[in-house]
Amino acid sequence: MTDAKPLRADAKPPRADAKPLRADARRNRDALIARARALFADGCFDLRFDDFAKLAGVGTGTLYRHFPTREALAEAVYREELGAMCDRARELQATLPADEALASFLRGFVAHLHAHEGLARTLSTLMATHSGVLAEGAEALGRAVADLLAAAVRAGTARDDVGAGAIMMALQGVCAAYGHPAYRPDADGVITLVLAGLRPPAR
Repeated sequence: MTDAKPLRADAKPPRADAKPLRADARRNRDALIARARALFADGCFDLRFDDFAKLAGVGTGTLYRHFPTREALAEAVYREELGAMCDRARELQATLPADEALASFLRGFVAHLHAHEGLARTLSTLMATHSGVLAEGAEALGRAVADLLAAAVRAGTARDDVGAGAIMMALQGVCAAYGHPAYRPDADGVITLVLAGLRPPAR
């Protein structure tokens, strides 16, 4: 379905040194992101862009002021989702044995993508457009995975000759394959292989 207004392909995310938003502007932006996250989770990624404003209870001008393109809105959703995943990694590391924390995070990553088709589509879209926020989010996720892996290595439950980069490559493959007919069992199988490969060799 064609959007009511043209979307600028050259739009860029706000600069890090941009002025803080007023309270009402922040509420409007948060409402748009929350509505977009819920719609993406329901698989409504192809909704008319202007309809995001209506469903979030804000004006169309407010939508375009905060997010000039669908991709800009997707980036904001992606950033918050990745932040929540990183928070989850820290929570698991603080509450579970190191090997269980790593396994729970990786299996939870797959379960979350499977339950939220929109997030998988968002990740896939941002990968295709080589978004700067994709690199930023991947770096934060990579640090979270590296911390989980390092804790497992220190505990003696993971080998020390495999880096977090190998795990991240597996997760990227899981994201890219979201449309595969046997996505969930195959993605779970990838995580099983990763976890088996991380076990220290028997002495």
